[in-house]
Amino acid sequence: MSNATPQLYASLSVALGGGIGALARYQLGRLMTAWLGAPVVSTFPFATLAVNTLGSLLMGLLAGWLVRSAPENAEGLRLLLGVGLLGGFTTFSAFSLELAMLIQRGQVGLAAIYLMLSVGLGVTGFVFGLAMTRVFS
Repeated sequence: MSNATPQLYASLSVALGGGIGALARYQLGRLMTAWLGAPVVSTFPFATLAVNTLGSLLMGLLAGWLVRSAPENAEGLRLLLGVGLLGGFTTFSAFSLELAMLIQRGQVGLAAIYLMLSVGLGVTGFVFGLAMTRVFS
């Protein structure tokens, strides 16, 4: 096996996970728009908030599980699920854009709420996910 083969598998794992994560993020956005309605979703970025909160929770679960279980293929799972799937699923670049748009529209109060909720719920989700792996291991 050449040195390029492990890097190729790593890159393909990240690409596969990223594609699945991006698709899941898009579908969750569509579902939230259908559920809440376009006027609500265009007023406040609920879908991005939900994605970032859920993604942070899942990242906490993954990190805790990988550390506690130390599976033989931990690095491959980290690349596929953490870097790829959750990297493609979470949307902090979209968060930055939407935060800037709220500010540019003069909705500074909503922007502040969005910023605090995104960071607070994201970190809380991660810590909760990490704690869950301690409870169930």
